[in-house]
Amino acid sequence: MAIFTGMVSILLLTLNTLFWGVPLIALTLLKVIVPGQRYRAWVLKALCAVALNWIGVNLWWMKRWLKPRVAFSVPDSLSPDQWWLVISNHRSWTDIFILLMAVHRRVPMPRFFLKRQLIWIPIVGLAFWALEFPFMRRFTREQIEANPKLATIDRQSTELMCRQARHAPIAIFNFVEGTRFTPAKRDAQQSPYQHLLRPKAGGISQVLSLLGDQLNGILDVTISYANPSPTFWGFLCGQEAPVTLHARQLAIPQWMYESNHHDEKQHKERFHAWINSLWQEKDALLDSQTDHD
Repeated sequence: MAIFTGMVSILLLTLNTLFWGVPLIALTLLKVIVPGQRYRAWVLKALCAVALNWIGVNLWWMKRWLKPRVAFSVPDSLSPDQWWLVISNHRSWTDIFILLMAVHRRVPMPRFFLKRQLIWIPIVGLAFWALEFPFMRRFTREQIEANPKLATIDRQSTELMCRQARHAPIAIFNFVEGTRFTPAKRDAQQSPYQHLLRPKAGGISQVLSLLGDQLNGILDVTISYANPSPTFWGFLCGQEAPVTLHARQLAIPQWMYESNHHDEKQHKERFHAWINSLWQEKDALLDSQTDHD
């Protein structure tokens, strides 16, 4: 029965993607050829509408077919007409849909920081590109030391997104750990946290530096799974154990957007202290929820 549920889920996900892929491809071609920023902005707005409908249909059938056991705690202050930075821990691809269930149409069209390899996913990768998601190359420290110019590539992608984001409300989503948590990864990087990997501060620090004065706040999200090893396939099969999502709104201190993370050592140290303190609180929350489960 579980495999049948999973196969039907994949079919529904594929059919929904193919259906909305038609207007997506048409609008993407239009975006490439139309002259002027004004018309491109109109096409981008139409692309966002297509993406929101794709998300909405997926959430509709997931709630009714999979009936996920999810408990949400989300602030009432969210609005699709505001600017938000959403940060979260990361356990599974399921996180994306759990997050969207909690905030769909309560915040603007989301933009995720993505690995560059995801651009090759059929239709979905095209949507990521057309919607101007920032693609991260994630060079190793050794590669950057060999060629320091590589360090600026991801920064330029983030800067472009933030510059364009000033023209319309946006919700920037970032899984701050940079990859999905596993105990093996935690041990390999000697993370000081029990349930989390070390946070990567560069991306969100740059967003706050470039866009902090316009953001309405930071939405700090903690996702907890009763299943110690959650998988997206298990979710599609309707077998995922209860999931808890807790979100809280954080104010943005003025110092975060008055300094440059990459050029000022003192600001970098202050920001790292802030994110590490936030991660300690998140780890304690996950620990309490694990004990409760």
